[in-house]
Amino acid sequence: MSETVDRRDFLIAGSALATTLAIQSKMYAADSQTIKVGLIGCGGRGTGAIRNVLDADKNVEIAGLCDLFETKVKGTFTGIKNKYKERVTATPETCFHGLDGFKKLVSMSGVDYVILATPPGYRPMHLEAAVEAGKNIFTEKPVAVDVAGTRKVLDLVKKSQEKGLKIAAGTQRRHQAGYIETIKQMKDGLIGDITSGRVYWNGTTPWFNARPKDMKDAHYQFYNWYHYVWLCGDHICEQHVHNLDVANWAMGANPIKATGMGGRSNRPVGDSKNVGNIFDHFAIEYEYPNGAIVQSYCRQIDGCVNNVSEEFVGTKGRVRTSPGNYFFNGKELVGGGGETDPYVQEHIDLIKAIRDNKPLNELENVANSTFTAILGRMAAYSGKALKWDEALRGAKWFEDTFPKNLTSLEQDLPAEPVPVVGRWVPKAPGA
Repeated sequence: MSETVDRRDFLIAGSALATTLAIQSKMYAADSQTIKVGLIGCGGRGTGAIRNVLDADKNVEIAGLCDLFETKVKGTFTGIKNKYKERVTATPETCFHGLDGFKKLVSMSGVDYVILATPPGYRPMHLEAAVEAGKNIFTEKPVAVDVAGTRKVLDLVKKSQEKGLKIAAGTQRRHQAGYIETIKQMKDGLIGDITSGRVYWNGTTPWFNARPKDMKDAHYQFYNWYHYVWLCGDHICEQHVHNLDVANWAMGANPIKATGMGGRSNRPVGDSKNVGNIFDHFAIEYEYPNGAIVQSYCRQIDGCVNNVSEEFVGTKGRVRTSPGNYFFNGKELVGGGGETDPYVQEHIDLIKAIRDNKPLNELENVANSTFTAILGRMAAYSGKALKWDEALRGAKWFEDTFPKNLTSLEQDLPAEPVPVVGRWVPKAPGA
């Protein structure tokens, strides 16, 4: 395979990227329409999204806030009010909390779009409420953690399209100039027919909150939400979904089958009610409709080699991507410098779609990428080769992890044990 790239390819790529960057860098603050935003989920990602949307356009106001915990809502409100002053029009009366606080926020009149940034176990419920209320949406990824949630979100795609809602997702690589140009060139035949790929999110151990004395089950699972499958979907879903989304984007399809393995070797040991129940490593093989195999690797273990990237091999060469780095046959394809922060760009794109009343609905793409991760997780837990259609629509693999009769933070809430590979099966509906 040739490791050289024709100079003409670089000139074309550079020119195309320059155009993309020029488009991405345009701000729409001159437009007189003020965009009013409500936030559901005042954690780190939610408060980050507030900064991102305010950086995206100076004619944006934060009109309302919501979180499960009242202290988080109050803290976020005070923090952003002090920093952004008149750009925060929310008041104590438009700050909501509790298990059903989101219903009050999405019912607010005058809110142009809502940001959904809670733990993803609640995403299907919050998406449903926002679509029913006719709100434009920025949804963080993933948009589900199980089969039941994925089905709900896919059912919302058509309904949101019929209502003309604008929906952007937190799969920000799809809003990043270098990725956009690289994938475009791949689809234009840069590497020929894709024969294989590898995608990685191999990183370090994330945060973990030890259980305080006397904290009730439900409260603790929210407090340490990243470590419970029903709230985060495991790290293959919560984090690695970014790279799997790039795989689906590059392949132009969803995988038809997944086979893989995984385990929990370095996370805290003990009763799952105190230490959680997610794995710390996965290795999945995805088969796509054209027969190509994409290998997926994700790991959260300290002291190992880190790698967050994607690579695709075709009949004419190979492309390797990671944020800000785009290479064809080992040489830089497009420069990563000058890109608008993609966390900001995704809000610029959504605001423009709202103002121009142009189509933008990423819900189906992010739902499919989410289920790609869920399919891989289920294949690893079960030790089985799982087909997309059978897992998503069949009865045998139907999975609904959301707790039944969850009404209070101060209630008992049993935690599922860590899955035993080869013996795990989804809980029966209603169990």
